[in-house]
Amino acid sequence: MPLIRRDWNPVAADEWSKEDWYAIVLSVIAYTTLTVGSALTFLLLPIGFIILGIGIIITLLMYWVIDPKLRMISTEYEKKQKEYLEQLEEIQRWEAREHE
Repeated sequence: MPLIRRDWNPVAADEWSKEDWYAIVLSVIAYTTLTVGSALTFLLLPIGFIILGIGIIITLLMYWVIDPKLRMISTEYEKKQKEYLEQLEEIQRWEAREHE
């Protein structure tokens, strides 16, 4: 079993997993390092550039971890939404014919 799962099906993607927890932890660290790094960079302190760089790397890592799961959920949602809109359109056509 890999440390970070990259291949998802719609059912598995909709459930909580360790990748969600990784993203939660990484998001807090990314937010903190980006905020502190930005503030220190505005003060032109060299450590600010380093912290800001670390924040950017952590943000990219968080995106890499959670993006496949979010894409699968989004794709499945779009498919269900399309089916729903087609059914709704069919019902509206049926009701329009009934009133004619």
